[in-house]
Amino acid sequence: MDNKAEVREFLTSRRAKLTPSEVGLPNVGRRRVPGLRRNEVAMLAGVSIEYYAKLERGAIAGASSAVLEAIAQALRLDDTERAHLLDLARAADGIPTSGRARRRPTTQTMSRPSLQWALEAITDGVAFVRNPAQDLLATNALGRVFYSPVIGAGGRTPNLARFQFLDPASRDFYPDWDLFAHMCVAIMRAEAGRDPHDRALQDLVGELSTQSETFRRLWGSHDVRTHGTGTKRFCHPEVGELTLAYEGLAVTAEPGLMLMLYTAEPGSTSAEKLRLLASLAAEVTPASG
Repeated sequence: MDNKAEVREFLTSRRAKLTPSEVGLPNVGRRRVPGLRRNEVAMLAGVSIEYYAKLERGAIAGASSAVLEAIAQALRLDDTERAHLLDLARAADGIPTSGRARRRPTTQTMSRPSLQWALEAITDGVAFVRNPAQDLLATNALGRVFYSPVIGAGGRTPNLARFQFLDPASRDFYPDWDLFAHMCVAIMRAEAGRDPHDRALQDLVGELSTQSETFRRLWGSHDVRTHGTGTKRFCHPEVGELTLAYEGLAVTAEPGLMLMLYTAEPGSTSAEKLRLLASLAAEVTPASG
């Protein structure tokens, strides 16, 4: 992944999303392409058109935090987009991003048994650990039953993005498939910005880009997001539709890994269905950590 190309395409895509009226500017003259002109962004950010054009060409190394913040405000970036811009700038400067060590766990098994023990201690919710490349590294017992369509019969490490874009079963498992697809790619985009040297993520992007036109289109949109909290709908082959709340928790001891927890509202139909899945999980011999 060329960092200059990433910067250029991110900035131009954000500029294309804005209209003059959204930023308080008159819509004067015919526009060959959608969105703001470079000189309008430069004026809003308080920098010269020459300097902004240089940044948009990808030459972002050495840009001050004040300039980056001004650009973020001019482009009306949200918090995740602003963090992504800063990550791209840090990467251009050769600085490890977002406080994350450059070297991250790349093994396909959990390196610490205690993390697997912690997952197994969670019995009323779906819990799993994933890496930036969307590999499903470990799950609790309920998670293994819940994600059985993703885990399948074994073989290579289960991967949420491969399942999303390459397995037809994902369209049944995710009732809101289009929304999930956009979220998946936007999360991967943010991860790629944090560490452009992540070879596993680069390889996955290349694989999905060649095999899925939808992934290729969404990747080209340069949208980014974090996977913090919210609700999602699933349709499990054993119990039918569930609506679950999720929380994403960073694994401090292993930068880059995320612990995801899915729970149901107490007393809801989804909670009853989770309990049924938990009873099925109890009948299955726990996998070794």
